[in-house]
Amino acid sequence: MKTRIAFPALAIAALLAAGCQPTAKSGRGFQLPPGHADRGKAAFVQLKCTECHRVDGVELPAPTAKPDQIVTLGGDVTNLRTYGQLVTAIIHPNLAISDKITTALPATGSPMKNFNREMTVEQLVDIVTFLSPTYRQLAPPPEPSS
Repeated sequence: MKTRIAFPALAIAALLAAGCQPTAKSGRGFQLPPGHADRGKAAFVQLKCTECHRVDGVELPAPTAKPDQIVTLGGDVTNLRTYGQLVTAIIHPNLAISDKITTALPATGSPMKNFNREMTVEQLVDIVTFLSPTYRQLAPPPEPSS
């Protein structure tokens, strides 16, 4: 009787353990070097990110894009953006399109320029280091009482 229960339990445990193994494209073990916020702000301006973006609470050149395509980064958010999400939004903007611009999107997806051949890794980590502290997490709204 114990064998009948033990074998399925072991099989399920083995399947669960196998499902936790990183795949070839897993980010497990990936770590970027530390960045510098001041250099990140300079790179943000140099790469002309300010043409389409404002950063909450930071004085930068005014955006020149159409008003419906200007995206404010930082500020009060209910879900704090992680370091990985910010990196992904920069290097793969189609995965992190702002709700504000989805109605004005070209057929090709995000209007954000692909910087992957122009931006250095140092600029990337510096920009993410600059942007990260500009996000402030709001307390979740209280659950409705029954």
